[in-house]
Amino acid sequence: MKTLLITLALSSSAVAQAPAAPVRAWDPAARIAAQRNAMKALAFLDGEWRGTVRINEMPEAMTHTERVGTLLDGTIRLVEGRAYDKAGKTGFNAFAIISYDPAKRVYSMRSHAMGFVGDYPLTVRPDGFSWSHPAGPGAEMRYTATVKGGEWHEVGERVAKGAEPVKTIDLRVRKLGPSLWPEAGAVRRR
Repeated sequence: MKTLLITLALSSSAVAQAPAAPVRAWDPAARIAAQRNAMKALAFLDGEWRGTVRINEMPEAMTHTERVGTLLDGTIRLVEGRAYDKAGKTGFNAFAIISYDPAKRVYSMRSHAMGFVGDYPLTVRPDGFSWSHPAGPGAEMRYTATVKGGEWHEVGERVAKGAEPVKTIDLRVRKLGPSLWPEAGAVRRR
């Protein structure tokens, strides 16, 4: 059976959200090719990052780091964020797996942070990404990240029905360089 070749359709109205045609669920080679191709739209995140994060509940900014890389032959992207207080203690730690479903033609993110876990839709843009999660009755947390010129700026806002958005998080990190994570350190065959 021939492998279905998928090309990622990039347009201003549907940037990096869907290849030209859905992939048949029973064709693993085509699914893997489509997933790998879709992950290329987020390659600008790969590497190690460091800067600051300001969280409304905290009196001072914390040092924040991110590390991003692919796994499973480039079909998923892993993201780990850590924030350190003045004493160097980890004050925040989050982990996410970004994946792409070629049959549905959508990105998603499985996020683990502060004892919570969830699966959320992820929108990819040429200059970043956005996602959101529920934050109580009639409210959500909305995150918008812009990555330009080696800087990743992400803003988290609580958006409640009938109210103006309230900024709760302001993250600014600069790219330090590439990372071997998570591929490095795999258990060798022998």
